[in-house]
Amino acid sequence: MTVLFIADLHLSPSHPDITACFFRFMEQEAPSASALYVLGDLFESWIGDDENTPLQCDVANAFKSLNEKGVPIYFIHGNRDFMIGKRFAKSAGMTLLPEHHVIDLFGEPTLIMHGDTLCIQDEGYQRYRKKVHNKFAQWLFRRLPLSTRQKIGLKIRSSSTSNNQIKPQDIMDVDTDEVIRVMQAYGVKQLIHGHTHRPKIHTLSIANDPAQRIVLGDWYTQGSVLACNAEGCTLETRKFEN
Repeated sequence: MTVLFIADLHLSPSHPDITACFFRFMEQEAPSASALYVLGDLFESWIGDDENTPLQCDVANAFKSLNEKGVPIYFIHGNRDFMIGKRFAKSAGMTLLPEHHVIDLFGEPTLIMHGDTLCIQDEGYQRYRKKVHNKFAQWLFRRLPLSTRQKIGLKIRSSSTSNNQIKPQDIMDVDTDEVIRVMQAYGVKQLIHGHTHRPKIHTLSIANDPAQRIVLGDWYTQGSVLACNAEGCTLETRKFEN
């Protein structure tokens, strides 16, 4: 039995190499898993379940096919695709989870999340996040014409790219004290998240007990998969094919 975790694929029509790697993973590897967890930023952007681009439909069909083979699929929203709703989730055969969720991973209570809530030193981003996660603001946004939402989405992505280029790298990483605080709040010694694009298994100590934080990798230059079984967890990469 193997449980698979992925995050930060940032799927978009402009990166067919990432998309091809994802579909190979879904066809060749994921069917043998006991469960698949997607921890956010599956897509580069998401402005509503009604957009229905060819890529979105193909991805939904790939997940649905996997689910019909008996593999449960769980999804936690990222900072790029937090607008994914119940309509897409149903079409993809996936279960939407809250932003922080504890699972039993082979007997180890494990907290899973996207990871952006841990980057509290990036105060500008956290203010932005609070605004866009407001339920009323999301309700209003969904009722804008699709073309208007597309323009707003492009503007937000452009602004985000520009801002990230001038921010110090350290404030875009997680805050260690916040990591420990959150893990203690949920009573866990293991945390799995994405968002920072800095794949690594970190060891730490919580109340003098050993603990670990596993960071998933992005898919910008290669596929990145966390495979967990009863023996432990391993970060693995998948090469893009020419």
